[in-house]
Amino acid sequence: MSENTKPRLEVCLSPALLHLFDVKNSIVVIIDVLRATSTICTALYNGAAKVIPVASVEECVSIGRLLNAITAGERDGKIADGLLHGNSPFEYPNEFIGGKVLVLTTTNGTKLLHMAKDAIQIVTGSFPNISAVCEYLIGQGQNVILGCAAWKDRVNMEDTLFAGAVVSRIKTHFEMNCDSALTAETLYNSAKADIFGYMKQASHFQRLAKFGLEEDIRYCLTNDGANVLPILRNGELVIEGK
Repeated sequence: MSENTKPRLEVCLSPALLHLFDVKNSIVVIIDVLRATSTICTALYNGAAKVIPVASVEECVSIGRLLNAITAGERDGKIADGLLHGNSPFEYPNEFIGGKVLVLTTTNGTKLLHMAKDAIQIVTGSFPNISAVCEYLIGQGQNVILGCAAWKDRVNMEDTLFAGAVVSRIKTHFEMNCDSALTAETLYNSAKADIFGYMKQASHFQRLAKFGLEEDIRYCLTNDGANVLPILRNGELVIEGK
């Protein structure tokens, strides 16, 4: 990239659209606000040795047994059959997760993470680590794809809002010729005065609220509660710099 050319900043609103983007020449940020990427940064912030994202419950159980790790995950917002722990960031305080390995499978986030495997680098982002994500992306000077995990390939509000929040913070450092990025930023600007209140109309808010998870949602929409950068190394998410 020449000195006069800024790197590209793009937003992919659904895993179903990822094939349209130049993944191999970009850093991809995996975004699954409710709740995978919020839980990942929280577990690492609270001392987890690493988080291993896997696609299936069977793989989660198998690797967990092999490594004597904590196995966790959800399907459709509830703890998956065969696993002991779910996808709530509140399940992973330091006294529980400190020094341990977490093997995690989720409905949407881990799927997108595996789809983006050819990227220059993969990191995970959510509001609890938004500052760490933005500082990293600015510092790398590479093309960036903000990849929304969505909900079963359908565009969702919370991931789009987070992508828009990142765009609003870092866009001056990038070339941005992407309607999805503009759309995400416009949505974020509409919501930013009260993101929690704005999210009440969203389908996933209503889905999780039925399970009594409004405090999870509030935490997942709050900036910098677990401000570390999970970065994928050899199939494992660890804190950048450790």
